[in-house]
Amino acid sequence: MRIGLFIPCFMNELYPNICKATYKLLKNQGLQIEYPLNQTCCGQPMANSGCSKDVKKLAIEFVKTFKDFDYIVAPSGSCVAMVKEHYAEFFDNDKDYNKVKASIYEVCEFFHDIIKVENINFNVSFPHKVGLHNSCHGHRVLKLATASELNIPYDSKLKNLLNKISDIELVTLRREDECCGFGGTFSVQEEAISVAMGKDRIKDHLDSNAEIMTGADMSCLMHMDGIINRDKNPIKVMHIVEILAGVKP
Repeated sequence: MRIGLFIPCFMNELYPNICKATYKLLKNQGLQIEYPLNQTCCGQPMANSGCSKDVKKLAIEFVKTFKDFDYIVAPSGSCVAMVKEHYAEFFDNDKDYNKVKASIYEVCEFFHDIIKVENINFNVSFPHKVGLHNSCHGHRVLKLATASELNIPYDSKLKNLLNKISDIELVTLRREDECCGFGGTFSVQEEAISVAMGKDRIKDHLDSNAEIMTGADMSCLMHMDGIINRDKNPIKVMHIVEILAGVKP
């Protein structure tokens, strides 16, 4: 099984330790991991801003870079959703893109659905109260958890993985799948609304006595971490791969 590790551009620049934790997490399961050095942005920021010509160039480069891997794995639900859901208009039923689309997974989705939960032993302890933030793209596009509006029995791939961690306590939130307000360029264009939504999301975690806020999209966590730091809230943000890889708060 040959796996291409896709690291989102902003994580490469701002959160290298999370990128390293992702690599470690995959290697610890005995997987063959390769990191293509010529990879670049998936094009999501450009897509959010309506720059479709720029997105096309990046989409073509992305497919060229990753088309030969058995699986493509990334620690970002929104970037994976970008490739799976928004590249098709640039390819005319292209076999290489179709393969990439079928092969790309958010890292938790990959562990849950491909490696399978029952085959995984993270062998780490995390004795903290943890609140899980379900980011919109991962939650509703990749189906990492059940959207509340569907009114069907709830399931969460992220929680199923976190429950494999010793001593962890997952707190119950009042609203399991509320948006944090980041939305990429939305947070710039509608700053006040974005911040208000982020504060609401943080308050839900604080009211549930969470020590750690986690999730599968560092973009959303980055947004809320900024608010937490400005407001000096007593809660810490960690990407889910850090917890699964045994990183301490």
